[in-house]
Amino acid sequence: MPDTITLNQLKSHLWESANLLRGKIDSSDFKHYIFGLLFYKRLSDTFDEEKEKLVAKLGEQMAKQRDMYTHFYLPGNCSWGDVLATSTNIGEKINDVFAKITRENSPKLDGIFERIDFNDKEVLPDETLSELIQHFNKIPLGNETVSGDVLGQAYEYLIEQFADDAGKKGGEFYTPAMVVELLVMMLKPQELESTYDPCCGSGGMLVHAANYLQQNGQDPVKLFMYGQESNRNTFVIAKMNMFLHGYENAHIERGDTFLEPKHTENGQLKKFDIVLANPPWNQSNWHHEKWKSGDPFNRFSFGLPSKKSGDWAWLQLMYTSLKPGGRMGIVMDNGVLFRGSSEGKIRKQFLEKDLIEAVIGLPGNLFYNTGSPGCLVLFNDNKPDNRKGKILVIDASKDYLDAKNQNFLRQGDIDKTAAAFDSFETVERYCTVADMEEIEENDYNLNITRYVDTIEPEEPVDIPKVLESI
Repeated sequence: MPDTITLNQLKSHLWESANLLRGKIDSSDFKHYIFGLLFYKRLSDTFDEEKEKLVAKLGEQMAKQRDMYTHFYLPGNCSWGDVLATSTNIGEKINDVFAKITRENSPKLDGIFERIDFNDKEVLPDETLSELIQHFNKIPLGNETVSGDVLGQAYEYLIEQFADDAGKKGGEFYTPAMVVELLVMMLKPQELESTYDPCCGSGGMLVHAANYLQQNGQDPVKLFMYGQESNRNTFVIAKMNMFLHGYENAHIERGDTFLEPKHTENGQLKKFDIVLANPPWNQSNWHHEKWKSGDPFNRFSFGLPSKKSGDWAWLQLMYTSLKPGGRMGIVMDNGVLFRGSSEGKIRKQFLEKDLIEAVIGLPGNLFYNTGSPGCLVLFNDNKPDNRKGKILVIDASKDYLDAKNQNFLRQGDIDKTAAAFDSFETVERYCTVADMEEIEENDYNLNITRYVDTIEPEEPVDIPKVLESI
């Protein structure tokens, strides 16, 4: 049996594959080729392992039967070895292999491989592609050497590195893991619950929700995951993310969630136990004019916000997808807490219905696409009795590691905020349990500084002593 590969070994190997392309093609294109080859190598190696066991147990003929394979089936001349043996027109060979694998495994692999074109010799000449394939060939990626958990973690590492590399554009498909971890710790997903992210990016929030189950002694496969993503390339990354973590039953769909929500039942929106997301902040192209004449899914029953910002449109969209008694956690721009006009009227209705459980102010410069601090907003359709009519307001803006280019939440910072949410008690200069009377007095404005005074008191001055000293 081959030696297992550690997470650090795999991370190093995968990042080196990016270095092979650096200076040869645009860095924004790295991820499509590297993710594609990584996913293909994993499919091929696990298929070869399963085929070898079937041959040993049942013989060559039975091992050729499509229905003998548990997960994926690779047709003839489509293995990694076949690509490795190709010396000319390598990109054409890979495209052909990907097309055949997709057809053989439809609909499971639909929309993944066909989005990656390896047959552009101006971008990827045979020499560069051969070097990349030879590099991937150095490490076996079957189940006997790499568990789905380790491979998934390495894949997430790569997503994060590419997001960092992409700068502002990285924020379009990746939310920093530390922010997601905090959000999930407060939502506490459980086995047999359904989770939904209507703008899932690379799928990190759903993966972290499943990881939470595993860390707490539950079976992550028993968490039902649903997501939708409008960007085609990001959708591919999300689908691969699920497969590489071993979550083959995750339901990830592509499309604009405003215009064509894909998760429906009997013509109505499907409802979920947990909704969690980091939607585009202050989105202006959320089709405001279209909804003036009504929405077939009745997602904007609290009112239409300004066409300049779709924040409260996203929040209503998500709330409409929540089961009665469900929980919701959203990463948002701070403006959702205090902006007035139409947004203020919508926020007031959410507060009057006692749907908001907590707001958490985050440090600045955590995200790739903005230096804005942002906030977390927790919703609960069935608050515990001791939380009814109250909101916990947490100022976590000062708890972070000050790094050179970007700030980070340390594990201690995450644990501190999660513990404050769990205890739901006022802590001087950190968090306040505000009742509805106080919120109403503040005109339903949830600006954190109205509720948490973080200014350190000045030490009292002993005037006689000062005079004596003088």
